[in-house]
Amino acid sequence: MKLNKQQIINKIEATQIRNDLPTFKSGDEIKVHSKIIEGSKTRIQKLSGIVIRVRGSGLNKTFILRRETAGINSEISFTINNPNIVKIEVVKLGKVRRNYISYMRQRHGKSARIKSGKKSTTETNA
Repeated sequence: MKLNKQQIINKIEATQIRNDLPTFKSGDEIKVHSKIIEGSKTRIQKLSGIVIRVRGSGLNKTFILRRETAGINSEISFTINNPNIVKIEVVKLGKVRRNYISYMRQRHGKSARIKSGKKSTTETNA
């Protein structure tokens, strides 16, 4: 069987993709536990915020986390398969219509809330 370059790359990437992380989309509120190395010490830092964008696929899948701390907004970009990400927790599901919710950058406080995207567990069959 003859393999081309892209098939070889896909086989190697398949071994490096992490399967232990939950699935999430833009609008969800998540908590990221990331490993921070300061000199010879390592610690785990928890960052919580709203996912503004998820893009890419495979090893190149990235997401942007937006958080507000003491009235100051910051955005942090992560690659999902980064070995420094210890754990990701989905705190709340959000219901948005877009894949990239850049309009959240102009919003603060109550106007920055996103509707809950909870699915109903009781479905009626008609």
